[in-house]
Amino acid sequence: MTESSALLTDRYELTMLDAALLRGTHDRECVFEAFTRHLPAGRRYGILAGTGRLLELIEQFRFGDAELEYLRDNRVVRQETLDWLADYRFSGTIRGYREGEVFFPGSPFLIVDAPFAEGVILETLILSVFNYDSAVASAAARMVTAAAGRPLAEMGSRRANEHSAVAAARAAYVAGFGATSNLEAGRTWGVPTMGTAAHAFTLLHDDEEDAFRAQVAALGPGTTLLVDTFDVERAIETAVRVAGPELGAIRLDSGDLPKLVRRVREQLDRLGATKTRITVTNDLDEFTIAALSSSPVDSYGVGTSVVTGSGSPASGMVYKLVAHRDDAGDWVAVAKKSDGKPSIGGRKHPVRRLDASGHAVAEVVHIVEAGDTPDDTGRDLLVPLITEGELHREHLGPAGTLRAREHREAAMRELPDQAFRLGRGDPVLPTIFA
Repeated sequence: MTESSALLTDRYELTMLDAALLRGTHDRECVFEAFTRHLPAGRRYGILAGTGRLLELIEQFRFGDAELEYLRDNRVVRQETLDWLADYRFSGTIRGYREGEVFFPGSPFLIVDAPFAEGVILETLILSVFNYDSAVASAAARMVTAAAGRPLAEMGSRRANEHSAVAAARAAYVAGFGATSNLEAGRTWGVPTMGTAAHAFTLLHDDEEDAFRAQVAALGPGTTLLVDTFDVERAIETAVRVAGPELGAIRLDSGDLPKLVRRVREQLDRLGATKTRITVTNDLDEFTIAALSSSPVDSYGVGTSVVTGSGSPASGMVYKLVAHRDDAGDWVAVAKKSDGKPSIGGRKHPVRRLDASGHAVAEVVHIVEAGDTPDDTGRDLLVPLITEGELHREHLGPAGTLRAREHREAAMRELPDQAFRLGRGDPVLPTIFA
């Protein structure tokens, strides 16, 4: 039996449902939308990630006997509501940005058409997935830009909880990282995996040479040897002697990297290991990666910074009711007026306007009637994700993850050059409501 995701939610989603059922407003047709109010300070764009994960979780959003028993025992909702939840299946329609799309403040990246009861109880799930996965992908994309074509591997599993670690590995791959250390991300999402040895392996053996010989015997001379457990210069001499000039790579996990990398490259070349690659893994983020751009680094491994969104572990995303039918059956636009947290009511259709060279110039959000498509030459941003309860399965699994990665690359090619500066700046595209 597939594990239920139904209790990965906040209590108030179900108490709202309970009250709406009692009032008889639970089945009003509604439009919900998800958007971000702002990007993290100084960021110029965001990368949407998590769609494939979310769709699977919605499919698993079922209240079985165990979930219903918990709700009953803790008196979360009335028995009538428990009976409704026992039959819950999302039957609405969801459209949204393709996973891997670039997003900006105010533009709705997810639009949910459903009765109030069916749509409201998905709020926590939608936001928990998109807020985290998009934070990781947005930070990872900046690191990919800073690496300027050099490969990056995600290595942050030990800096996140076990479930977030898998989500982070997937999001980083969508954003352009080439591999992860996390095996579950490899199994579930098809992310390429990598990894050789940590300092503990060296310390296990009687000396460094013995450790290197054991690793080469097991993994071959093309392996990557970790050379900073004791003395880097001596370790490199030993590594080349053990593996020969065909040694695949050495890894540096400490030290003054710009200076150290240059010395290591010179030493490797002197020893005839001219094709041995240098990978670095020492608390990197987009700024330290950029600072190494002129160093002879061949690849990077990033841990803490990528799984924490490089200091911004959430994406400021919210989920709001923007329209519903009234008792007469007419559509009514609704919006918050809260100080500092207003929303804009009405059904919306976002497009991205491009100039003659194919570069994006604006995010335009049209307020439309149901079924209408705006007369706009921009690229439509919404694609079907769920139609009348049926998932569009091309977004799921390893194939969907790869599609998202490919779309992210295409979407970023539309951005103007100033989007890729690491210095602080405003969102590179304005969001215009039309």
